[in-house]
Amino acid sequence: MLRYTIIFIILAIIAGIFGFGGIAAGAASIAKVLFFIFLVLFIISLITGRRKV
Repeated sequence: MLRYTIIFIILAIIAGIFGFGGIAAGAASIAKVLFFIFLVLFIISLITGRRKV
């Protein structure tokens, strides 16, 4: 999922360079959402991860 975030942020940067403002804004917002989903899943996996019993 972090890979998709990086892909979308790179797409947003390239679109911004070439002047496609709408596409850049859309890709940046998708990258933000994916990053926060990744962050939440990462924190959950740290909390519920391997517990030694």
